[in-house]
Amino acid sequence: MADHIGRLSERCEREGRLALRQNGIRSRHYAMDANGRTDWTVARLAAGAVADILDRAEIDRSRIGYLATATTQNDIMVPGLASLVHGESGLPPLEVSSHQSVCASSMMALKGAALQISAGEHRAALAVGAEFASRYFRPGHYAETDTLSADGTLPRDAAFLRWTLSDGAAGVLVEDRPAGRGLSLAIDWISLRSFADRFAPCMTGGAMAGADGTLTPWSHADTIGDAARRGAFQLRQDMDALHRMLPVWLGELMRLVDEGRVAVDEVDWFLCHFSAKSLREEMVRLATRAGCMIPEERWFTNLYEKGNVGAASPFLLIDDLLRSGRLRAGQRILCAVPESGQCIMAYALMTVVEGPQ
Repeated sequence: MADHIGRLSERCEREGRLALRQNGIRSRHYAMDANGRTDWTVARLAAGAVADILDRAEIDRSRIGYLATATTQNDIMVPGLASLVHGESGLPPLEVSSHQSVCASSMMALKGAALQISAGEHRAALAVGAEFASRYFRPGHYAETDTLSADGTLPRDAAFLRWTLSDGAAGVLVEDRPAGRGLSLAIDWISLRSFADRFAPCMTGGAMAGADGTLTPWSHADTIGDAARRGAFQLRQDMDALHRMLPVWLGELMRLVDEGRVAVDEVDWFLCHFSAKSLREEMVRLATRAGCMIPEERWFTNLYEKGNVGAASPFLLIDDLLRSGRLRAGQRILCAVPESGQCIMAYALMTVVEGPQ
């Protein structure tokens, strides 16, 4: 990993090994070589996912009427990612929607696509998530900034993400009917709620932090160079604030249980997106105490092999579970996607269905 994102100092690498013990990640994917060279962009990664989906689809690409994209950071400020992906994908004219947040942007895109289909606006839609975080972790992005200390170390809020995030893209095809053969997933409902009224930003990029913790947009700096020196163009994660969000995320599950939308004992597979093994352990402890714990043998994860791929992670989980051969018609899948950006929690319930063959 250090060979790809670059080496800052021996002490920084020791702290990286500590982060890896906390998050449990053993391998990941980077869209650049060990020298930081790349031909990839977020848009190209997403377009690759679109091509893979359509190669395996039963319908012609001309039938796709809607494209929703999700990412944490686009390649450029303008235009939106959906337009860039459309241009890269070779799809004909269609309706597009760009969603920019953090992990939950994937669920925003998926819900938008599902609602378009259920409203009868389109027969087929694509929801795609893509991330290219590693490009921000190369040594050159820390040089001559206040973020990198004299001894070559990074503050905790910058160091943890450097050893946690992966690059990649994935997506789903949403149609108004099951596939003609094999298994499909019927979306029963998607619930997404923001709690930004209770929390300050937790994961940030493009902001300068004052001595009192106040965030200022990078564009308010006197010069671009001043914004860069103050670390505005680096991803940060407030780990203490992240842990304070856990009870709120769990509270959303308890609300859905109380409303009768989730029956814990009827969930066959729990696809929970989490960024670290330590966070999973705390989630298990809290859910057990609250009496809404889904047994761990029903949890499905690919974090330890693929890393945290942000907005692509929920779609990668769905794809890997579909490819695993473990699904059977009638099973229920509960997806959980917490977002630390400024506290969002998304859940989705799906039912496995089999095509007419």
